[in-house]
Amino acid sequence: MENEHNHEHHNEHEYITIFDEEGNETLHEILFTFDSEDFQKSYVLVYPAGTNEEEDVELQAFSYTEAEDGTTGALQPIQTEEEWDMVEEVLNTFLLDEDE
Repeated sequence: MENEHNHEHHNEHEYITIFDEEGNETLHEILFTFDSEDFQKSYVLVYPAGTNEEEDVELQAFSYTEAEDGTTGALQPIQTEEEWDMVEEVLNTFLLDEDE
């Protein structure tokens, strides 16, 4: 499943609009992006926009390919257990750094 996305910048926050298979769009805030040399892919972690910091949120992770214009691209689901383990490890490191 490939999702299309667009991203915008508002007050130092980056947002991404994700279009699902039915063409519905939802706005998500980008937590962070990173590249993996092991998997030769770029990844993005997002959560629904408008969520308070006190709320538990469901993070979503995708690998992505950015278009040449830098404002659109294609999201792909993470498919292997090895990729999920790597993404989880990067997320845990990010969260530890944020707490310090």
